[in-house]
Amino acid sequence: MADKRLLRGALVAILFTVFVTLTVRVVQVIYTDSSNSNEFGDDKRIKVGFSLGTLKEERWIKDRDILMAKVKEMGADIIVQNANNDDQDQLKQVRYLLGQDIDVLILVPNDHNKAVEAVELAKKNGVKVISYDRLVLNSNVDLYISFDNTRVGEIMAQYVLENSPVGSNILIVNGATSDHNTMMIKRGYDKVLKSKVAEGAASIIKEEWAPNWMKEYAFNITDELLREGAKIDAVIAGNDGLADGVIEALSLYRTAGNTLVVGQDADLVACQRIVEGTQHMTVYKPIEKLAGAAASMAIQLAKDGPLTNIVNTINDGTYNVPYYKLEPIPVNIHNLEETIIKDGFHMVDEIYRNNN
Repeated sequence: MADKRLLRGALVAILFTVFVTLTVRVVQVIYTDSSNSNEFGDDKRIKVGFSLGTLKEERWIKDRDILMAKVKEMGADIIVQNANNDDQDQLKQVRYLLGQDIDVLILVPNDHNKAVEAVELAKKNGVKVISYDRLVLNSNVDLYISFDNTRVGEIMAQYVLENSPVGSNILIVNGATSDHNTMMIKRGYDKVLKSKVAEGAASIIKEEWAPNWMKEYAFNITDELLREGAKIDAVIAGNDGLADGVIEALSLYRTAGNTLVVGQDADLVACQRIVEGTQHMTVYKPIEKLAGAAASMAIQLAKDGPLTNIVNTINDGTYNVPYYKLEPIPVNIHNLEETIIKDGFHMVDEIYRNNN
């Protein structure tokens, strides 16, 4: 009887071992089949690291989600880190990403100068670096990809001049000085406004820089001017978040809608304000095009492939680096539907939610 029990036990153990072995082999086959397929037809699965300086603004959440989806569609892996406006955290997170054996780093620097250390660290580890939307200065990144930020500033200033009375008082609230985009945007609006200010066709009553793009700072600057009795005819806000702070202050003095306000990024609340009439224009940057191009070029760089479609360069203060430049689009109440809604950037029911 004992022998039969031993025989039965041995048979069960053998069958279990065979089952486990077959199961493991099936799982391995499934994993290999799914992981080895990518757009470039190679066996090695590429790993992309994506380090964001912040996710505070709505647009960065869109960048993250679209870029993740694009990279995965192309058969690669992506690891995302968010530094929450902390330079040291961003450096630590880049170290972590490099420790995960990434093939390429996509970096949105929190600070255009302090992020140099992160770029140098990646290069020492043989990892290519894409500076995404924000340029890291003096770092010689492998690629800078962004919208034409100088053009963004030109669009803002042109809209203000074309839609305000001659001699208008203009308030300018720039973004953070740690973001090189703000310098390029300023270059754009200065190019348009300089001659008009010189001939008296416009007046800049104040120009400020908001640390970390804080909308509270934009609110305080606008509120202070209005308390002093200043007449503000138009406001150029560095982004839609800053425009939000400006409009909150204008609302307290019942001038929201009468004072022309422009921003950028086409945030949902900004589009809602355009419909309501309190914000007049936003510069729309189709993020899907930016993220899609960044994903494709990241994989090309990881495979040591040439970036043949790059025709521009930009000087980062020391080096001329390849620059993939996309065109921004001015959006107001007249072309909201044929741009933002048509592209599916925001849904029509979301934009008109407050007007139903």
